[in-house]
Amino acid sequence: MVDRRSIDRRGFVKICTSALTMLGMHPQVLASEQPAARKYNRVKLVRADGSDLHLGDLTIGKSFVFHYPYVSTPCFLINLGQPTNRHATLRTEDGKDYEWPGGVGPKRAVVAFSAICAHRMSHPSPTVSFINYRHESATFLDANEQTTERERVIYCCSEKSVYDPTEGGRVLGGPAKQPLAAIDLSHDERDDCLYATGSYGGEMFDKFLEKFSFRLALELKTDRIHDQVSGTTTVQSLESYCETQVVC
Repeated sequence: MVDRRSIDRRGFVKICTSALTMLGMHPQVLASEQPAARKYNRVKLVRADGSDLHLGDLTIGKSFVFHYPYVSTPCFLINLGQPTNRHATLRTEDGKDYEWPGGVGPKRAVVAFSAICAHRMSHPSPTVSFINYRHESATFLDANEQTTERERVIYCCSEKSVYDPTEGGRVLGGPAKQPLAAIDLSHDERDDCLYATGSYGGEMFDKFLEKFSFRLALELKTDRIHDQVSGTTTVQSLESYCETQVVC
C-alpha cells in the first residue's frame, strides 16, 4: 500500500526545488521586492472647468501643477516628450530602496512628482516658485561639483538642487539627500483620463504641513490643509498658478 504522506512529502520537495530553480534563473524576482507605492485616494485629474483632463492636453515640456495627496501639497505634472526609464531603483535619505515604475501613457512620457524640494521644501506658491521644470538645457553643478548641462531637469533655484524626472526624480546635483517623491499615476486607456493613486520615495508631506501651516491656511482660506484630496484635483499650468517663476 502506498504511503500518502510519502507522496505529499515528495510533492512538497518537488515544488520547493522548482521554486528555487526559478529564482536561480530569474534573480530579478528577489531584487524586485521593493516597497510598493503608498496608497492614497484614487483621484481623477481634471481641467479648471471640471472637465476630464486627457493626455493630449499636456503640452510637451510645459509644467503643470495639481495638489495631491493633500489639498495643500503641490505636485508637478509633466509630459517629457520621450520615454522614461521603466524601472529606476532609488534610495531615500534614510536608506530605503524603492523602484519607480516610470511614466504613463503610450510613450511612458507623462510623469508626476511632489513639487516640494527634498532639501528645504521650496515649492510653488501662488506668488512665486523657485522650483520648476526645465525642458531646455540647464547648466548646474553635478554630484562631483563639475559643471554640466542637461535638458529635462527639475531645478530648485533656492539651494541649487537638481532632479532627473526621467529617472524617478533622482538627484543630479545640489544639497538634496534624496529624490523628489514621485506620484503614482495611472492612465485609463478607455477614457484617456489620468488618476493619482499614491506616492513613491521619501515623502516630506508631514514636515511641509507642519512648517508652512499658517501660510497655507491663508492661501487656501481654510484651516483644513491636512485634508486628503478626494474625487478630483484641478490641473493648471505653473504660469497660471503662480505670479512669478525664478529661473537660474
